[in-house]
This record gives sequence, structure tokens and C-alpha cells, in this order.
Amino acid sequence: MDKRAFLKSSLLLGMGAALGGRAMAQTAAAEADARRIARETRAAPPVPNRVARTTDLFKSPEGYPNAIAAVKEGVWIGEQLTVEGVGVSNDAYLVDWTGKVLRKVKTESRNTSGMGFGGGYLWMGANAAPQGIFQTDLDGRTVSHRQIPLGPPDNGGGCHGVTYHEGKLYITALRMRGILRVDAQSWTPEFFIACEAPRLHGLTVAGDAIWIVTSSSNTDPNAIPGMAKYDLATGKLLETATFAPGSADPHGISFWNGVLYGCDAGIHPGWPNRQSKSSGAIFRIDLT
Repeated sequence: MDKRAFLKSSLLLGMGAALGGRAMAQTAAAEADARRIARETRAAPPVPNRVARTTDLFKSPEGYPNAIAAVKEGVWIGEQLTVEGVGVSNDAYLVDWTGKVLRKVKTESRNTSGMGFGGGYLWMGANAAPQGIFQTDLDGRTVSHRQIPLGPPDNGGGCHGVTYHEGKLYITALRMRGILRVDAQSWTPEFFIACEAPRLHGLTVAGDAIWIVTSSSNTDPNAIPGMAKYDLATGKLLETATFAPGSADPHGISFWNGVLYGCDAGIHPGWPNRQSKSSGAIFRIDLT
């Protein structure tokens, strides 16, 4: 073998050894990851599930509450429909803890499904055209109307829940099938939690976690609603809850002074309106 052939052969052997070593290292790393995942899966305890029971407190002013935000004075309620009929701008009410109306605000949101209160504004989630989130001041003036981020600029998809917490909006983004955190001022999307349930609805921050309403079906009248609780920082599923038979049909939820509250819009896909016994009610949720 001449010198050139010898050098070429040595180079090829060296490259083969390097590639083989790299492949072996990648295989070993993959096997190590698989073992680690298997250990974590085996060690992970099952997600606890509790039972949720509801107690009706009072009716909303117009009888179609699909969003609530509990505050010191009482409860902000976002009506899905208005007394004027379908397709018109939706009203928001502040009521005290007995249901007495303290304030009414007309908004441009339509088919409202989700509402947050914070920074001096109402944040109304529209689930019909033109969709998006309407930032509304307490005199009923629309300050901004923006679509749910990470979608087409003119159609960010439907919304089923909104809550405001420390300058952030947490949105039940139907197109994305989960919870999207958005900076309320810059409208920058910051964090996303994927949720598995077919039906996702209202949500609320509770300490270091966030609850979201879930269900096994959008249309089955026998589907059992529930809730899922996720870690606010990591998105890890912490626990679930199943509503007891005879409970209200949950839409919006809110957490205040250690207590969960909900509302029953009286409207549910595939159901006759007012089928739920608690239609139009604001209710307390107790977990056991």
C-alpha cells in the first residue's frame, strides 16, 4: 500500500470510529433518558380526585351568567346573552354578595364566555365574531379589542374563560386547547398549559395554582363536569375534581377568600336552554 492509500485508509477508519463512538454515545444517552422517564413514571403518584358540590346563592340579573370575577364588593358577572336578545352587546354587572345590583356596564363583547377584572378594567372574552378580548372601562368604553395571540391577526379563535392576576390574563384558548398566559399591557404571550379535556371553560387563579372547568363532552347531556388544577409556574396537573350528581352546570369560576364560586349560564351546547336546575345561578363550590 502506498503512502497516499495508507493515509486515506487511516482517515476513513478514524472517521468511522468517531461516528461509531458518537452513535454509541447518543444511544446510551437515549437509553438513559428512557430509564429516567420510566423511573419517574413509576414513582409518580396518581393525580388525586375530589368531589365538588354546588350550593346556589342567587340569580344573575339577566339570567345568562357565563363569567364571574369575585372582588371585595361582591361579584362581577358577565352575561352571555342580554334581555334584548341574541347577538347584541353583552352586559356586565357588579352585584353584592346577596345579588343586589351595584353597577351595570354595557360592553361590546358578544356571546361572552369568560371575564376578568383587574387594573381598573373589565376584560371580556367574546366567543362570537369579532371574538377576542374586549378591555372595557367602568363607563362602558372599549379601551382595546385584541385577538387571542399566536393565531391569525384577525381571528385568534374562540374563548371560554378569562381571569386577571397580577397584570396577566389567563385565557381558555379554544383553538389551542389550553390555558394561555398573556401580559395584559404588552399583549405578549408568555406561557401555555395544555389541557386534555374535550370541554374547557372558566378558570381562576388560586394561590400558586389555577383551576379550569372541564368535561368529558361538549354535547352529551349525561357528561359529568369537573375541574382540573394546574401548578401556575410549571403547568403540572396537581389534582382534579368531579361534580356530584345534581350539581349546577359550571361555566365561569372565581376564587375569593379561600372559596371557589361558579356560575351556570343556562346555555349548554346540545341542551335545551334552562335544562340545568341551577340555570342563571351564582353558586359556591365545596370540595371534599
